[in-house]
Amino acid sequence: MTRQPSRRKFLADTSTALAAASLAALSTRAYAAPSQKRPNFIILIGEDMSPDIGCYGSAFSQTPNLDKLAAQGARFNNCFTHCGVCAPSRSGMITGQYPTAIGTHHMRSTLLRPPPMFTHYLQQAGYQIIWTNKTDFNFEVPKGGFDSKADWRKGDLPSGPFLAFFNIFTTHESQVRGTAKVHARNTERLKPADRQDPNALPLPPFYPDTPEIRNDVRQYHELCTADDYVVGDVMEMLEKKGLADNTVVIFTGDHGRGMPRMKRWCYDDGTHLPLIVRWPDGIKPGTVSDELVAMVDLPATILSLAGIDQPAAFHGVPYLGDAARRREYVFAHRDRMDEAFDRIRSVRDSRYRYVRNFQPEIPYAQYINYNELNPIMQSWRATGRAGKLNLTQRQFFAKIKPPEELYDCQSDPHNAINLIATADAAVQSRLVDLRKALDHWIDETHDLGAVPEIELIARGLVADRLTTEYNERLNLHPKEPPYLESPG
Repeated sequence: MTRQPSRRKFLADTSTALAAASLAALSTRAYAAPSQKRPNFIILIGEDMSPDIGCYGSAFSQTPNLDKLAAQGARFNNCFTHCGVCAPSRSGMITGQYPTAIGTHHMRSTLLRPPPMFTHYLQQAGYQIIWTNKTDFNFEVPKGGFDSKADWRKGDLPSGPFLAFFNIFTTHESQVRGTAKVHARNTERLKPADRQDPNALPLPPFYPDTPEIRNDVRQYHELCTADDYVVGDVMEMLEKKGLADNTVVIFTGDHGRGMPRMKRWCYDDGTHLPLIVRWPDGIKPGTVSDELVAMVDLPATILSLAGIDQPAAFHGVPYLGDAARRREYVFAHRDRMDEAFDRIRSVRDSRYRYVRNFQPEIPYAQYINYNELNPIMQSWRATGRAGKLNLTQRQFFAKIKPPEELYDCQSDPHNAINLIATADAAVQSRLVDLRKALDHWIDETHDLGAVPEIELIARGLVADRLTTEYNERLNLHPKEPPYLESPG
């Protein structure tokens, strides 16, 4: 079988695409009749941001502008990225292809001959691309890949059709752990009512309750509010420029919260994204969808709305417009995270998440120098060394991982209770389906995860950053093991 027909079969099998012409939650009743004028597109990324937004039910991030955006358009409750860290996630977003299929799956690798970015097809159709900041695709942007890098938020936008991108850095991991001075600068626009009481905030079950952890969780929620102010600025500018009615505004994230066991992991905390779309010409206000959406679907969606055929190499499917298709599964991966090596694959349906650990002998809590800068990680380790973690909090510091994990994401949104050995027949039946779906995805997308990175370098697929930059970082690790030896 050749590669291309195999991919087509994969898309049909995994998205149940032929069953419906549009998403059930975005049926014909949810759409206004589209005009013939090609829409503009604005993509806003809340970096390292989970759906901690008022319209998603969060009472701990004040987000009136995002709530308004959702009220004017559509809120997607089940959008997921394919990798819980920025560069591999963004490589899938810009190419429409899974990183594991093209060679961008290792964090901070450099693909030498990348496929075309989806913006290339927009340029061919007459769109201007203004990509202000944050590429981070695990490959160099080709010459002429973007028409401008100007900060379009000031209103300098072309008269013809355009796609404008802006990454909101404020919620990034480095800012969540920022000093009081850094946090004050990042949140200088917040009003007193926007501030959060750290003692009132919920913690995930795997974190111990310490002042350091509560402080970072507080700062994160306040930074979500700071992001919201930026969204408000953009919408005000579009209204003043008379562009709001013909511009599709997409707000999403690159992966989940920039916190330990969230960012860099295949769990919901690391892959669940906000996705809010305002399209006055195509979405009726107040639309809500519970359908599964993947980040690799973004290019297919934008090209479809622009009237451009989807390239055959794309792995995504549109989630808006007449060509919208349903998904049965979303997939995720973890490979090298900076200097930490591991291989994990995951598949999620509308309720359950299945995780396969290809290297169970590697502990969860490997040292990653950048991650160890987080006060949360430092406090979590210190509390463990003091013997003050409960069973759930200790799981992350086990010496080995289970080969498989299964979670009920409805009752266990933080994926803390592994159901792999459950006696429930219905759950076991679903587990069989999820295993098959993951096997199918690995096979049909020609997953490169089993190929050693040194071999990818030898093939000329990626540059050699392994034997210098990342191997050198291993020498900076603490001498004690990352896992806990003592019980209790």
